[in-house]
Amino acid sequence: MLDIFIIGGGPIGLACGLAAQKAGLHYVIVEKGCLVNSLYNYPSTMTFFSTSEKLEIGGIPFVTISNKPNRAEALEYYRRVAFSNNLKVNLFEEVISIEKKGGHYTIKTAKTTYEARNVIVSTGFYDIAVNLEIPGEDLPKVKHYYKDPHYYALQKVVVVGSSNSAIDVALETYRKGAEVTLVIRGSEVSNRVKYWVRPDIINRIKEDSIKAYFNSSLIAVREHEVDIQTPEGKITVPNDFVMAMTGYRPNFEFLKKMGIILSADEKCLPHYNPQTMETNLKGVYLAGVVCGGMDTHLWFIENSRIHAEMIVNDILSKR
Repeated sequence: MLDIFIIGGGPIGLACGLAAQKAGLHYVIVEKGCLVNSLYNYPSTMTFFSTSEKLEIGGIPFVTISNKPNRAEALEYYRRVAFSNNLKVNLFEEVISIEKKGGHYTIKTAKTTYEARNVIVSTGFYDIAVNLEIPGEDLPKVKHYYKDPHYYALQKVVVVGSSNSAIDVALETYRKGAEVTLVIRGSEVSNRVKYWVRPDIINRIKEDSIKAYFNSSLIAVREHEVDIQTPEGKITVPNDFVMAMTGYRPNFEFLKKMGIILSADEKCLPHYNPQTMETNLKGVYLAGVVCGGMDTHLWFIENSRIHAEMIVNDILSKR
């Protein structure tokens, strides 16, 4: 019988494993993809907004040459944390169902069945993209994930969004020779864009190196063109690829299937005690960005890594 079953092998899931191990609890971390799967799927050129010390877990130093680490450095750090601490992590094993039986939970995965007194859900939000819900979105040319800018050289690229991911895609593909058009729903580039990047995109727009349509929406995609609804009316522009950087969301269906209560509004905030991170289900806890529902910008590694200690302390207090 496990003391804790941890769903998700990202940084916060690993932090929960470290805290459980330190407390002498019997645990396992189960991840449906590779180790820190979301970070692995980040763009290859990504640089974190946070400094390295704010990405540390378990009090283990994250040493980098530059102030802000990149994707490769983060992968190396979390991999070394897992290896050097002999964390019990089972990878490429998806959780199918969780059922309460008496005073514990039975967890079925794609490979086996576990029994645990407590469950921590630390599944993040990067697996499910927020769709545009427009005609043509299912065409292969429409991408919700972005890896490397070279692929889009000499192509006509429409980028939808004004957040960090959208602006990074626009600038990087432009600098690899793409003809970039930005479609932004609001009246300006988001204020949450990294402070050293925002002036760059604003200047590229001002000089017309990157075409930007504000207060606009992408309304249809076809094989060689797209329709954009602008304040001046609908326009059609030639297009090879659409990068729909419209954000991602937690797996709400999985949370509801477990029995976790979500708010009735569009934010879908899961119910939990902010002092203990325990949900409406006794012995089931949330950790990391999954706590924010659709407000995925509320929680990051740096401000949710404390969830691990909070949860383990609560579990220990009930023993």
